[in-house]
Amino acid sequence: MPSGADAGERSSGVRRVLAGILAANVVVVIVKFAVGVNTNSLAVFGDALQSSVDSANNLFAIFVVRVAAKAPDEDHPYGHAKFETLGALLIALLLALSIFELVRGAVARLVSGAPPLNVTGIALALLVFTLAINIGVVWIETRAGRRLRSDLLLADALHTRTDVFITLGVLAGLALSRAGLAWADPALALIVGVLVGRAGYQILRRSIPTLVDERAFDQATIQREAEQIAGVVSAYAIRSRHAGDRRFAELTISVDGQANVANAHHIADQVEDRLRSRLQLDEVTVHVEPC
Repeated sequence: MPSGADAGERSSGVRRVLAGILAANVVVVIVKFAVGVNTNSLAVFGDALQSSVDSANNLFAIFVVRVAAKAPDEDHPYGHAKFETLGALLIALLLALSIFELVRGAVARLVSGAPPLNVTGIALALLVFTLAINIGVVWIETRAGRRLRSDLLLADALHTRTDVFITLGVLAGLALSRAGLAWADPALALIVGVLVGRAGYQILRRSIPTLVDERAFDQATIQREAEQIAGVVSAYAIRSRHAGDRRFAELTISVDGQANVANAHHIADQVEDRLRSRLQLDEVTVHVEPC
């Protein structure tokens, strides 16, 4: 099981990444809102709103990660890691709200007619600048999320990856609007909504298994590893689950009924050590029964 120092170091690492991403997102929000005001583009405003959600997520995530890193206590004997997964679900909820506002505005403009846009070369260049920032954020956050085994960082990176596609769509819409196709801006805003919805679905698909205690490994895998230890007659009553980035398992082993207590506990310790090392389980509980 990771030590308290390791957990604290991981939490600090996640918070440092989030703080850097927050600073980048604030720059992106300011630039996009400025371009939106200048161009009167619904798609740009929607893109800026999406980036504002990113910044709010980062602030919330810094708090969530601090809570998730707390050691187990009387009320939370398995730790607080699921708070991090709850944070990922909040990102999905905010994505859904963004989709609603974006689609509502786009439909209204398609029905009533889209106003002319004031698209300048400077506006397009500024959006390309925000695009470059978001690409860098995705690369940094994905690498950090895998290294730190953080659901929250990986979910946020997925969210930002959607921002990259949104900005590409917005740039295309502005270019078409500049060419005289006024309908392109709200039409591409609808496409943006579909991309955001896809990202929300992927976040839910990743987060829900943790919240419903989906198994970390199939029973046969754990049974096979446990029964490799000399003295284990059989392994059964096997359960496993995720909690954030941590994995837990519980099982019962049967040993020779003539074995003394010390030998039985030694066998159980060997099973725990093997499962931790072979399956990267963080906590293993082994019950011993004579046969």
